Amino acid sequence: MAGWWRALLRTARRHPWPTNVLLYGALYSAGDALQQRLSGGPADWQQTRCVATVAVTFHANFIYVWQRLLEHAFPGRTPRAILTKLLYDQGIGMPVVCSAFYVGMSILQGKDDIFLDLKQKFWNTYKSGLMYWPFVQLTNFILVPLQWRTAYIGLYVFLWAIFVCYSQQSGDGTFRSAYTVLRSKEATQLKGPQRHEKSRIL
Repeated sequence: MAGWWRALLRTARRHPWPTNVLLYGALYSAGDALQQRLSGGPADWQQTRCVATVAVTFHANFIYVWQRLLEHAFPGRTPRAILTKLLYDQGIGMPVVCSAFYVGMSILQGKDDIFLDLKQKFWNTYKSGLMYWPFVQLTNFILVPLQWRTAYIGLYVFLWAIFVCYSQQSGDGTFRSAYTVLRSKEATQLKGPQRHEKSRIL
């Protein structure tokens, strides 16, 4: 385990960009795969490939460059620098990433109107993100070295991907819709064994 970790650190120091991009893309894709399992449907690997394509080709690369631009423009870890980076990140970075996800997925899935999901779900998704990402990025700007910030975001994007991939497929961009569906799936699964047990008794 220690040898694997040292090898990862050496690779990240030598090739920070591809290491961060691949880690981010892998975690985003894993979040989508888990979302499909939680939804109770069969595994849709084409969907996961589309998610991985958007995550690797745009999201991870944009975030890697964006984090460096923020640090170059507002260097340091003073309260003012951290707050400024946070405001720019949530005011500019997050809308770009959110828009690219909905439009990119629509293009890869061959939808007729590639902006329909964006128009219907962007605002709800953005507001939902404001309840999650500012806290993640605050710790990122305070604690994490610049060369690891994209990978650190990837740790939390694993959870975010569960939500946003569901929203792109079935939800409306709100946490409530995702929570309601998961609860209904759980209730259905619980009723199944109960009905089976009653039939055995009868």
